[in-house]
Amino acid sequence: MEATVILPVLKKKLAFLSGGKDRRSGLILTIPLCTEQTSMEELSATLDYLLGIPSEKCKARGFTVIVDGRKSQWNVVKTVVLMLQNVIPAEVSLVCVVKPDEFWDKKVTHFCFWKEKDRLGFEVILVSANKLTRYIEPCQLTDEFGGSLMYDHMDWLNKRLVFEKFTKESTSLLDELSVINENEKACHPDKDRPQTDCNILPSFDPETVLQTGHELLSELQQRRFNGSEGGSAWSPMDDELLAQPQVMKLLDSLREEYTKYQEVCRQRSKRSQLEEIQTKVMQVVNWLEGPGTEQLRTQWGIGDSIRASQALQQKHEEIESQHSEWFAVYVELNQQIAALLSAGDEEDLLELKGLQQQLSDVCYRQASQLEFRQNVLQSAHDFHSTAQDLSQQLDGLLGMLCADVTPADGTAIQQTLKHLEEKLKSVEDALQGLREKGQILLEQMSNQTSWSYGKDLAIENKENVDHIHSVMEDMQLRKQRLVEIFVHLPLLQIVRGLSLQAVEWLGELLDALLKTHIRLGDDSQETKVLLEKHKKFLDVAQSTYDYGRQLLQATVVLCQSLRCTTRSSGDTLPRLNRVWKQFTVTSEERVHRLEMAGSFHGAAERVGEVIYIYIFILCIST
Repeated sequence: MEATVILPVLKKKLAFLSGGKDRRSGLILTIPLCTEQTSMEELSATLDYLLGIPSEKCKARGFTVIVDGRKSQWNVVKTVVLMLQNVIPAEVSLVCVVKPDEFWDKKVTHFCFWKEKDRLGFEVILVSANKLTRYIEPCQLTDEFGGSLMYDHMDWLNKRLVFEKFTKESTSLLDELSVINENEKACHPDKDRPQTDCNILPSFDPETVLQTGHELLSELQQRRFNGSEGGSAWSPMDDELLAQPQVMKLLDSLREEYTKYQEVCRQRSKRSQLEEIQTKVMQVVNWLEGPGTEQLRTQWGIGDSIRASQALQQKHEEIESQHSEWFAVYVELNQQIAALLSAGDEEDLLELKGLQQQLSDVCYRQASQLEFRQNVLQSAHDFHSTAQDLSQQLDGLLGMLCADVTPADGTAIQQTLKHLEEKLKSVEDALQGLREKGQILLEQMSNQTSWSYGKDLAIENKENVDHIHSVMEDMQLRKQRLVEIFVHLPLLQIVRGLSLQAVEWLGELLDALLKTHIRLGDDSQETKVLLEKHKKFLDVAQSTYDYGRQLLQATVVLCQSLRCTTRSSGDTLPRLNRVWKQFTVTSEERVHRLEMAGSFHGAAERVGEVIYIYIFILCIST
C-alpha cells in the first residue's frame, strides 16, 4: 500500500511509528485516541500501512503498542485493543493502555485484559502516563508521554511520501531502462526493425529521479528523516526499516542502468544524426539530379544577339542562385560528416564515407556543368558583342564609301584615303577577332558532352553551331560587298585620274628637261643660276612624283585590306616609277654637266685673272 492512497487518513495521525524501541528492541507503535469518534476502518488501514514498513526481522522482535486513551472512552479503547488481535496478533508483544488518572477505576473490573491474554495473544496493561517509563525508557517515548524522543508526524509523512515516490519512480525507471537497453541490443543488429520499437523513452527523467534519491539518501545518512533539527537521534527508516540500504541499492542500480541508457541515447543520437544526414544527402542528390539537372537541360541555347545572350546569362544566374542554396547545404553536411568521421565508430565509417563520396560526386558534377554553361554563355556574349561592333563598323564604312562627296584637292583625297585605310584596318581586326571568338565558341560546343542525367545535346548544339557559322559568313559577305562597292567607287576613279595626271606631268617635266634644259651658261655665275633653277625644277618633279605615288599606294593598301581581286592601280604605278627613274637619271646628268661647267668657268676665270695681272704688270714695267 502506498501513502498517497490513504494520505488523508495518514494525516489524521490515528497511529504512528515514532522510531522509539522497547527494552527488547521492539518497535513502539502509538495509537493516540481522541475525544472524537475514531473510525475503526481508517485506523485499520493506518495500521496495515504502518505494519508494512518494517522488515520481517524487525517484526520478529514484536511491537509494543501504546494506546493513549486519556482523551477517549473506555469502549473505544476496548474496541481498539480487540481490533489489534485481528490486525497484528503475532507481532504484538505488549499493549500499554494509557488510562486517565481516576475515571476508569470502577469500569476496569468489568473487563480484565490480563485474564484474556491467552485469547488475545498478547499482554495488555493499564498504566498511567507517568508510570509508562516502567516499561519503556524515557528516551524512547515522545513528549506527550513525558519522553524526550522528538517526532513530527507531518514531516515524517512528507519524507515518507518522498521515499515512496522515489522508490516507485526508481523501480519503474529501472524496469523501463532495462527494457530500453535490451531493446537497443535487439535493434542494433536488426536494422530492418521498425525504429519506433527502438526509440522508447522512459516515463521519468533519470536525472531528476537520481537527484531526488541523492537528496533522500543525504537526509537518511544525516539521521534527519523526521526533519527535527537539534533533537534526539531518531532513525525509523534506518537499519530497522531498511530505508537507507534500499535507497542506496536503488541508486546503485539506477546509476548502472542510467549509464547504459546514456550510451543508448548516445547511440540513438548518433543513429538519428546519421539518418538525418542520410535524409538531407538524398534531398540534395535528388534535387540536383532532378530539378537541377532539368533546369540545365532546358537551357542549351546561346542566343542570337547580345540582348538574348544577356537574358540567358540572367536566367543562368537565377539557376546558380537556386543551386547555391543546395551547395550551402552540401557544405554544412560535409562538415557534419567530417566531424562524425573523426569521432565515429568503425562500423559507421564506410557508410559515412559512402555518403560523403556520393554527395561530393553529385555536387562537383553539377558545379562543373554550371561552370561549363557559364563559360559558354560568356563566350557567346563576347561573340555577339564582337559581331555587333563589327556590324556597326561595316555600316559606318559603307556610309563613307557611298557618300556623294568629292574631295576638293589632292590633300583632301589623301586624308580621305587615310581615313578609309584606318577604318578598313579596324574592320579587318574586328573580323579576325570575330573569327577567333567564334572558333573558341565552336570548340566549346564540340567539347560539350551529354549531361550526366539527360539526353545528348548534339542536335541542339548543331543549331548553335549553324548560327555561329552563319554570323561569321554574313560578316564576310558584307565586307565582300564593300569590296565591290570600292572597286566602282568614284573616289577611286578620281584617284586613278589624278595618278595618271601626275604621270603626265612628270613626263612633261622630263621632256622639258631633255629638250629645253640644255644650256650650261657662259660663265660661272650663270652656271650657278642654272644649277639653282634645276634644283627647284627637281623639287617640283619630286613633289609631283610623291603626290602620284601616295595616291596610288593608298589605293593599293585599301584594295589589299578589302581583298580586291583586280589591280587597283593598273599599270599607272609602274609607269610613274619608270618616268621618275628616267627623270632622276637625266636630272643627275644635268646636275653633273652644270657642275662640270661651273668648274670649267671657274678655272677659266682664274686663268683669265692671272693673264690680266701679267699683262698689267708688263704694261707698268714698259
